[in-house]
Amino acid sequence: MLLGIVLAIIAGALVSLQTIFNNKVNERTGSWATTTLVLGTGFLASLLGSLIFEGKNTFALQHMQPWYWFSGMIGVGVVFCLVQGMKRLGPTYAISIVLTAQLGTALLWDSLGWLGLEKIPFTFNKLIGVLVIIGGILVFKFGHGRTKEQAESISSVPDSMKG
Repeated sequence: MLLGIVLAIIAGALVSLQTIFNNKVNERTGSWATTTLVLGTGFLASLLGSLIFEGKNTFALQHMQPWYWFSGMIGVGVVFCLVQGMKRLGPTYAISIVLTAQLGTALLWDSLGWLGLEKIPFTFNKLIGVLVIIGGILVFKFGHGRTKEQAESISSVPDSMKG
């Protein structure tokens, strides 16, 4: 279990880092060129890693449901939407929304047992968990603290006038 947690943390960090890199590539090219570069280099890295670690088993693809073959096409949507979302929202806000959408979608798929997943009962506590995360995003985006100017103006007011 600990290894799973560590790997999930690494994956989350890598998703954020990749999204920042993708955004920087997108500043110099278009979104489709960025998506092509990201998925093309990812394909090459995956193929090389698979050949090194799995050898000829890389191509043993029997007993696979037909819809699983569309995963790469879903990746095109992921990269394209992440690049566009970051361009419009900034990295932290975009990633926080992405992660919440991932959690909500995973909860839905788990609860319904779709695509061969083990059906896990939906509970009120799980809903509260997702709503707390959404609340955190709203606080992050709209709960602005004092600006530097506001803090300086408060510190220049005499103590007798502070409330």
